[in-house]
Amino acid sequence: MINEFFIFCVKVLEIIGDATGMGYELANIVIFVIIQPGLILLFFILWRMEKKKKG
Repeated sequence: MINEFFIFCVKVLEIIGDATGMGYELANIVIFVIIQPGLILLFFILWRMEKKKKG
């Protein structure tokens, strides 16, 4: 089951890479090194701002 899920995820990354012209490796880097940490940081900042308003 985990192996099938991994293969599915790799195929999704390959499709994204092909559709954007970036390729699998660059799509992987953009998603998991740039976008995901950026979203985590954004949500942390928004949470802290909301916490300051209430506290």
